[in-house]
Amino acid sequence: MASAVLSKLVYIMGASGAGKDSLIGFVRTRATAQNKLVFAHRYITRPAEINGENHISLTEEEFEIRESAGCFAMSWQAHGNRYAVGVEIDHWLNAGLTVVMNGSRAYLEKAQQQYTQLTPVLISVSEEKLKSRLLGRGRECIEEISERIERANQFEQKRASDVHTITNDSALADAGDQLYQYLNGNAQ
Repeated sequence: MASAVLSKLVYIMGASGAGKDSLIGFVRTRATAQNKLVFAHRYITRPAEINGENHISLTEEEFEIRESAGCFAMSWQAHGNRYAVGVEIDHWLNAGLTVVMNGSRAYLEKAQQQYTQLTPVLISVSEEKLKSRLLGRGRECIEEISERIERANQFEQKRASDVHTITNDSALADAGDQLYQYLNGNAQ
């Protein structure tokens, strides 16, 4: 499945509430044809939200049909939902494009085995900011929020040295500019 062409799969990950979708959206509005950046949407068994991630909402049955038919390059489960990224990313990689996707921290190792050109990027956020964002969106109870914060802390403590980290604690434009520069090969 993985591309033989020297292209890049940028695997954006981080705790729910870290701002991954906001940062991807920020960069997406600034991408130009010269960047050769394309943005993969995810297929999720969760209803679409007005201000949420740009994803395709599938029922469990639709997800099963597509997965059985080989429509997904990657798929995983988390927090009671199923997630996938379509095989179109393989075509984009073969065309020499840089593919930006929202991935799962728990799926990272498997994704790296599938795609040798994968570049992991962790969106990090302080515990206080993460708690505030999760409370603000109102999807989880306090216990679930505490569990999410603990998982984020555990991942940050054991993350590999090849993971590029962007901290998203202040203005969206600050972290957004960092991600944009990194995607354009100008990381500092």
